[in-house]
Amino acid sequence: MKHLVTATVTFMALAAPAFAAGDADEGKSVFGKCKSCHTIAAPDGEVFVKGGRTGPNLYGIVGQTAGTGDFRYSKALVSAGENGLVWDEELIAAFVTDPRGFLKEQGGDNKTKMTFKLRKGGEDVAAYLATFGAVAATEEGDAMETTEATEGEASNDATTEGEAASE
Repeated sequence: MKHLVTATVTFMALAAPAFAAGDADEGKSVFGKCKSCHTIAAPDGEVFVKGGRTGPNLYGIVGQTAGTGDFRYSKALVSAGENGLVWDEELIAAFVTDPRGFLKEQGGDNKTKMTFKLRKGGEDVAAYLATFGAVAATEEGDAMETTEATEGEASNDATTEGEAASE
């Protein structure tokens, strides 16, 4: 029986997703720790979170190639981007937990300007950041396109039914 329970628990752990999605609302609260160095401002000038300028503006960070943008990033982060690192929620969560360790795992040196380690809530901050920028706009656009396509199909169905009735 003991082996069955152990096997079941092991199977459940392996079957669970490798990355638990974060809570954007909780991330907004946790981001308070980040805003001493970071701001979130759209290219059109709309400021969502007024913060410091020590770190880069994090608007649109999800989907952005690491080490690119209007900021002087460390050589290690630029190198990671040149090697194909594109920020997603999982990578951001890992980075904010241990920036130096993360960069070392990426195969470069571990020199980064970000020395702060977020002990808890990395997934939540990543989910919060995903609500700003190109990825968020693309998801909204996809939802609008799906709605428009569905409405268009319904309109075409009505026209077809009307044409069939008149024949």
